[in-house]
Amino acid sequence: MTHEEERVWLIEKLKAENPGYRKIPVPADEQTQKDFLRMLMNVRMPHPISAEFREIQDAYLKKENFMKGIVNEKMIEPCSLDPRLCIWQGDITRLGVDAITNAANSGMTGCYQPLHNCIDNCIHSAAGIELRNECARIMNLQGHDEPTGQAKITPGYCLPARYVLHTVGPIVQGPLTDEHRDLLRSSYRSCLELAEKNGLRSVAFCCISTGVFMFPAEEAAHIAVETVREYLDEQDRRYSEVSSYIGSGAGQTAGGDTYKGIEKVIFNVFSDRDRQIYENILER
Repeated sequence: MTHEEERVWLIEKLKAENPGYRKIPVPADEQTQKDFLRMLMNVRMPHPISAEFREIQDAYLKKENFMKGIVNEKMIEPCSLDPRLCIWQGDITRLGVDAITNAANSGMTGCYQPLHNCIDNCIHSAAGIELRNECARIMNLQGHDEPTGQAKITPGYCLPARYVLHTVGPIVQGPLTDEHRDLLRSSYRSCLELAEKNGLRSVAFCCISTGVFMFPAEEAAHIAVETVREYLDEQDRRYSEVSSYIGSGAGQTAGGDTYKGIEKVIFNVFSDRDRQIYENILER
């Protein structure tokens, strides 16, 4: 099956699941087909997929993600004043890191608005249907919406990133308050704690809460950088103290190498304005 045939096959299977779309013909041109497939994925409620569907979907999406151009963490220049920190501008779904973050809503199963350009929609569209199914499984076990400032971890599925850290940032309606600030700090810290708990070395953060959640971009960036630096400083002290007590074997992974915590945090920005904000903060 060619790449184009995979796309049409997936469209036909998703159409067959949804009575509202069954009679719509498959578009003729490539981009409209891609948009139609993404739309069908966006509106699909959590539900198991067959092994055949998973195999064809994964082959198709992994090739699509490869064609966008995968950016390995080693390709991103570190900050000159703190080599643990980096800035990268672009589509977060291209990053080949241990984990990317997703600015999720409290339902935690993705954005259901067709072709919406929020990061939640983009990540789920690039990762595939299994991401929504896994999020739904986690939320069904939890039994309630995700509290603001907390986080969950899932596999990255078809993404270049190994994992996705899903966090619900604060929604700012009216004046910015200290509670908003504390909740945003909690979102960043919750993601870092999960990353370290799972032995991850590199994490890419999107600009949590600054889009439709309306947190002012510049103050959000200051909170992000401050919280990440504080966490990494605490982490580095902890691993240094452990190593001094029990020797160089501390923190060894199954592969035999020594885990010393999160080594690189990438601040992912999309706009030129956000890039300038982070550059100004990190150069101080």
